[in-house]
Amino acid sequence: MDMIHSLRRLCTAVGVSGDESQAAAVAKELLSEYTNDITTDALGSVIGRIGNSGPRIMLEAHLDQIGLIVTAVDEKTGFVRFDRCGGSDIRVMAAERVTIHGTKDIPAVIVSTPPHLLDKADENKALPFDKLTADTGLSPEKVMQYIHPGDRITVNPRFETLRNDRVCASFSDDRGGVLAVLRALDILKDKNHGCQIVAVFASQEETGGSGAKTAAFGVQAEEAIAVDVSFAAAPDTSGIYCKLGKGTTICFAPGLSKEMSNTLVSLAKENDISYQVEVAGRSTGTDADDIAVSRCGVRTALLSLPQRNMHTAVEMVDMKDIEATAQLMAAYVMKKGDASND
Repeated sequence: MDMIHSLRRLCTAVGVSGDESQAAAVAKELLSEYTNDITTDALGSVIGRIGNSGPRIMLEAHLDQIGLIVTAVDEKTGFVRFDRCGGSDIRVMAAERVTIHGTKDIPAVIVSTPPHLLDKADENKALPFDKLTADTGLSPEKVMQYIHPGDRITVNPRFETLRNDRVCASFSDDRGGVLAVLRALDILKDKNHGCQIVAVFASQEETGGSGAKTAAFGVQAEEAIAVDVSFAAAPDTSGIYCKLGKGTTICFAPGLSKEMSNTLVSLAKENDISYQVEVAGRSTGTDADDIAVSRCGVRTALLSLPQRNMHTAVEMVDMKDIEATAQLMAAYVMKKGDASND
């Protein structure tokens, strides 16, 4: 598969939490290369099934992206007020170019107060969301015709290939994870893996994990591997973080299956797949937490892509890490299928 082309399509598709239909359409098209059994559940998660026998393994990544949601339109000025929909970073909002997805897509900019007009106390502060507005350039009448409370707003996507296999792309959290799952299916497509694979691209992770929770309940998987992003080390970070380009990150956490995590480490070593280890003392903050407690419980592992600039329009990932994540998922499925045939 052309991974760069596929990632570009995924990262430039619109899919803010709770309104993922455009991104879902792209994901379904890419998924159709590997199965015709594709459904969309009540919350908008895309589910693809491959195989009819053997252990049922769920490979999951969330489909939604962070964004904004319209709260009001000023009847006098036409300026659009909004709040975050997911964990949008307030520090980078001012002066962003955005699109408001109303009855039709309307381009806009987030208003930025010139530094000359700021109070001294506000010079080095980011304005809170209730102080920000979006300017479409339209008359108030036109704005109210096209834009209504509840409409989603997205920062205009960027996608740039950089040196050393790195990509700077809006919403690679978690479209990079979606690509990793698709790439794993690509690796497995001509192999007798002996498993039932259920690929899930879940909705609403950025607003609480509802999509993964309900999809996992319906899928009834025996085991699951969730894929998300994790913090990559950068000059402005402190603490122990994973590194870009050094492989997939295998997480150990109380809510995850230690046996599965240990198996993933062993498989990475056996197959010369680059990997790193991450430890979470409580929850992981990903869909893995919700999948693990679905129904009567699902044995769950978490693989993460190292990422810089998380929750901005310039998120950075390394294609080698996406490939390593896919290779490790495929190796796990193969091992699980072999074990079931013993």
